[in-house]
Amino acid sequence: MSSEGYPDPENTLDSASSESPPPPLPTLTDAPKTFSGCCLGLSLPLLNHVHMTLSAAPGLVISIGSGYGLLEALLLSRPYSVNIIGVEVQPSSNQYLPPSHHRVVAGSRFLDSSALKSAVWLFVYPKRVGLVGEYVKAYGMGLVQKIIWAGPKLDWDDYRPVFLDKSAGMIWRVETRSADEIGGHAWEMLAIATKLRIP
Repeated sequence: MSSEGYPDPENTLDSASSESPPPPLPTLTDAPKTFSGCCLGLSLPLLNHVHMTLSAAPGLVISIGSGYGLLEALLLSRPYSVNIIGVEVQPSSNQYLPPSHHRVVAGSRFLDSSALKSAVWLFVYPKRVGLVGEYVKAYGMGLVQKIIWAGPKLDWDDYRPVFLDKSAGMIWRVETRSADEIGGHAWEMLAIATKLRIP
């Protein structure tokens, strides 16, 4: 268990992650496209923007709820070469990430302790609103510098309070961008939360 009382699971690999080679990565264009392996519309401009944001906080990146691992595998590949780990609930649906960059947790209420040493947390279409706040409470005092949230504009108001709540002892500056401004779909958005200080 972590110091906050959250389960601290071991780094276990889902057997499906290592049994067969990953499928080839799709070729992105300037126009956004939704692939079966990722809810977020992907394009070259959007991936470049995410990479630029990650480069502003060098270090380990953890993608929480990585699903098929498509976005993460694209960021892991050249020319981006991001040091990224995808985390998914067991049994994982991961198809694209190699075992060395993929972790599993036992259930949706479990947290992964690698967040403590990660500079950036990435949440793409998270399925549970409370998950972001639970990670902030448990591991926000660690190395994390930025949190990137990506999902539907209509969902953002449910997540915004996490970054306004100072009870966990952190202050965040949040910048939002409509995804269509950076190469994505008009109904999606990215929120970049930067940890300013710990009072």
